[in-house]
Amino acid sequence: MDLATLEEIKQTKYRYLRCVDLKRWDELADVLTADATADYGSPALGEALSFTGRDAILDFLRTNLGGTIITTHSAGQPEIDIDGDTATGTWSFEDTVIAPEHDVLIKGAAFYRDRYRRGDDGTWRIAHTGYLRLYEMMMSTKDVPSLRLTANLWAETA
Repeated sequence: MDLATLEEIKQTKYRYLRCVDLKRWDELADVLTADATADYGSPALGEALSFTGRDAILDFLRTNLGGTIITTHSAGQPEIDIDGDTATGTWSFEDTVIAPEHDVLIKGAAFYRDRYRRGDDGTWRIAHTGYLRLYEMMMSTKDVPSLRLTANLWAETA
């Protein structure tokens, strides 16, 4: 196995997660192929979500995770198979979403199942990303009277 290629693919996934959490939408655009697809199996919005095309994915993320919404995504334990200029990967992940304006806290875990493609420029990009939840829990932050959000980068810069 080509360890350099393996590391490039890992960095692509890590960049995807970092860009989502830091709301770096322009940088995130370069992590996805133009024809990328996404299946986010989260019931938080009432149904599983599927998108076709980089612009549709970015529009969804900007709209639903922008503003003062705080997200953290952590992925690890990758199982990556490389076949020339394409690859597949399975990642365990956990995430937290805090929506201060809606008094909501969401936590969950899943396994991402991704497809990657190396472009003509030699850069690996995500051609498909998606997951089905192992679990997701949601609670009102009002249910925890002692809970205080003592920092929120997005509230300070919004």
